[in-house]
Amino acid sequence: MAEGFAASLPSIAIAIVVIIITAIVARFAVRIADAMTGKSSIRPSLKNLIDTLVKLAIWLVGLMIALIIMLPGFTPASLIAGLGIGAVAIGFAFQDIFENFLAGVLIMLREKMRIGDVIECEGISGKVEHITLRETHIRKLSGEVTLVPNSILFKNPVQILTDQTQRRHDIVAGVSYDTDLDHAASVIRSAVEKIDGIDSEKGVDVFASEFNSSSVDFTVRWWAGSKPRDMWVTRDAVIRSIKRALDDAGIEIPFPYVTHTFKGPVPIGTCKQD
Repeated sequence: MAEGFAASLPSIAIAIVVIIITAIVARFAVRIADAMTGKSSIRPSLKNLIDTLVKLAIWLVGLMIALIIMLPGFTPASLIAGLGIGAVAIGFAFQDIFENFLAGVLIMLREKMRIGDVIECEGISGKVEHITLRETHIRKLSGEVTLVPNSILFKNPVQILTDQTQRRHDIVAGVSYDTDLDHAASVIRSAVEKIDGIDSEKGVDVFASEFNSSSVDFTVRWWAGSKPRDMWVTRDAVIRSIKRALDDAGIEIPFPYVTHTFKGPVPIGTCKQD
C-alpha cells in the first residue's frame, strides 16, 4: 500500500495543480463573461446565471481531468454509468436541492422579479437583493434579510409591488351623516389633487363606499410611486390635506357615536351640595 501510494504521488500532485489551474481559469472566465454581458442590457439575475453556468462548466471539466489523472482507469463513461446506477438514490436524497436549483435557473430566466424589486410571497415581503441557484435573499423593509428557497418563490404566487413605476393607493375618509355628500366629495378631491407627488393625469377617485356606524365613508384613490416609502409619504400628505380641507369647509369627521337605550324611565335627580 505504501509503495502504491508513493507511486501515485506524482499523479496526485498533477491533479492538485489541475484543480488550482481550474480555479484560476474559472475566475478569469467569470470576469470575461461579466465584461461581455456588462455592455448589454441583460438583467442582473440573468448575468448571475451566466456567471454560475460558466464557472460550473469549467469546474466540471477540471475535476474530470483531475480524476482521470489520479485514477487512470476512470473514464467519463464509467462516471455516467455510476450516476445511472445511483440516480434514484441521489434523486431522493437531494430532491430539495435539485428542486431549488431548477427553480433558481427558471427564476433567473424569466423577465419578472428583477433584483431591486419589492415583493410579497407567503407572508414574506421585502426587496430582492440577490438571487442564487439555491436561494433568494430578500431584505425586509426593517433591515433584516430573509433567505428564501427558490422553490417557494417559483411554486407560489409572488406579488411584485415595484413592477411598474407607479401604483394605486387608497384610504378611507368618513364624514357625518348631515353632510352634503357631493360637496364633501368635491372638497376631498380638490384637497388630494393639489398634493405634490400625485399623478394628476390619472386622476383622483372619490367614491362614497359605506354607511358606517357614525359616518358615511368615502374611498379615496390616487396614483403615486410604487415603492413602499412613496406610499407612506403620499398617504401622510393625503390624510393631512383632507383633514385640513374638511376643517376649513366646516365638515365634521365624526368620532364613533354611542346611543344608550333604557327600557324604563330614568329618574333624574339633583345633586345636593354641602
